[in-house]
Parts: sequence; C-alpha cells; structure tokens
Amino acid sequence: MADLPLTLACEDYDRTRALRDGSIKPEGIEMNYLVLPVEEIFWRMLKHEEFDAAELSMGAFLVDAARGRRPFVALPVFPSRTFRHRCIFVNSKSGIKRPEDLRGKRVGVPEYTMTAAVWLRGLFQHEYGISPLEIHWFQGGEEQPGRKDRVEFDLPDGIRLNMIPENRTLNDMLQSGEIDVLMSPRMPSCFLQDRRRIRRLFPDYKKAEMDYFRRTGIFPIMHVIVIRSALYEANPWVAQSLYKAFSQAKDLCFSQIYDSNILRISLPWNIADYEETRDLMGEDYWPYGFFQNRQVLETLHSYLLEQGLIKNRIDLEQLFAPNTLEAFKI
Repeated sequence: MADLPLTLACEDYDRTRALRDGSIKPEGIEMNYLVLPVEEIFWRMLKHEEFDAAELSMGAFLVDAARGRRPFVALPVFPSRTFRHRCIFVNSKSGIKRPEDLRGKRVGVPEYTMTAAVWLRGLFQHEYGISPLEIHWFQGGEEQPGRKDRVEFDLPDGIRLNMIPENRTLNDMLQSGEIDVLMSPRMPSCFLQDRRRIRRLFPDYKKAEMDYFRRTGIFPIMHVIVIRSALYEANPWVAQSLYKAFSQAKDLCFSQIYDSNILRISLPWNIADYEETRDLMGEDYWPYGFFQNRQVLETLHSYLLEQGLIKNRIDLEQLFAPNTLEAFKI
C-alpha cells in the first residue's frame, strides 16, 4: 500500500528540520513539508483549512474551540515556545521605565488575541498588578498596513481597543510616539534602526525571563501542531505517526546541540548557553506530550478566561488526539 500523502505547513525550526529534510520519516506518510511564515500559515489554516496538518497559534486554537469551531485535532507537539519579556518595545520619550508605568499608556499589538499578547497581559496582571482595563490598546499591522484578526472574538467590556488607520503601521506609530509601546513577537524595524529612540522594557530580559521561570516553572507555549479533523477521523493512526516523528526529530536536534566537535549554531558560546538552560530548566526543557505540559496549557487557558476572550472553561484534554495521550511500553 502506498504511503498517505500529507502536506504539513510549519516554520523551519531546528527541532523539526529532520522532518523537512527527510532524515526522519513518519510511518506510513509521504510528507510534503511547506516552510512558510507563521502569520501566513495561521491565516490560511484558520480561514481556509488549506493544509492537512499545520503549526497553529495556541491561543487562536483555544479561542476558536471555545466558540464551538473545532475543525482541527491537536497533537501535543509545541514547536514554538518562548518567554515574552523580550518582546515589549518602548518609545524612550514615553517616560516608561518599569512595567508599572504601563498604566494609562497606549500599547500596540498586531492582534489582540495573539498568543504572545495573551501571555504578556497575564504577566502584567499577575506579576505587576496591571489589569488590561488600565491600558489603551491599539491593533494593526506591525510592518504592513491592513492586518486583520485571524479568529472572531467578543471584545470584553471595558477594554479600550482602537484599530489603527488602514494606511498606518504600528512600527511607524511607535517611532513617531503615537503609541508608547509595541508588544510583538517580531522586533519592529524602528528598534533595529535606532535603539536609542526605541528600547526594550526589560533591558536585561534574559535575567527577567530566568527569574520568571524559577518562580513559576512556566515555559510559555505559543504554537501547537494540528491536523484536520476529517483526516484524523478517516486515518486515526496519522496522529500517532506524526507525534512519534516530531518527537524523534526533536530528540535528534537536542542530541546534536551538545556535540562540541561541530559548531552547528553560529554563536561562540552556544554550548555554555545550552548548559545554563539545562541546569535551570532540566534535561527535557522542551517537552512534548499533553500531561507534561498541562500546567502551562491550563495557565494560558486561565488567562484567556480572565481576559474575556473565552467565556467558559474548555476540557483541554478533549482537544488533543486521544491516541497521543499515552504511549505503548515494551
């Protein structure tokens, strides 16, 4: 029997590269790995369900599921996770020196529901006592005008959210001082061009992020792998096959990071960084699996509830393919 052809849309990560180059092959699957920017993947998958499997925004997936739209089944594979202290950019003339200074300020986000923004609003509220109600939010394209929401959502009562003009970008407005802050996973071009005018809220973001992990044990999840529900229902074995292959690709990647004979990453102290990370976060600091990540998923879920982006609790376990929740033992 011929292998099942399957198209996966995913960024090019070191932890998934073995799937892209074919050195690891999912059992029974002929993989077509499309490397696309995540913004394009999310839009095409959420709006048109174009791919058999795809990387997807964890927050958008949960918001859609809470609204009753469930065209996808998740695999407990989290290709993107990162701390977000580094992603807050401030106009130096705003007078903002510390997180508490964000009260009453104008803060831009590419999308109010994006996972990075959900995590950061949760950070502001739980670490610094700043409610989303105390900030004036602005939404729009970061570098290109006209960006729109990927998912439908009801704006919570009391939230001040303005869409920026169709011909403007958040980058331009941060540079001009029309907004005080930009929260974005991507570094705005004005920050790259002038780090005196535009700076990070947390200059020593590495220290802030490590301190956050020590206190909370949370390594924030950003994205998840999903497959179309119709594909899963017709071929339930696909979920386990993909999950095993993603896990093998990650294991291969991490086994190579510590190969000191080959400088695979163009940074002179990458081995020292790896050892520092391992010592703080443990050997498997990028775990896959639902139960291994339940605390982090429940925290994101609770932030979505607090922020009014979902109205009722979801049984998170039911969103994942059941046959990926446990593994066989020999």
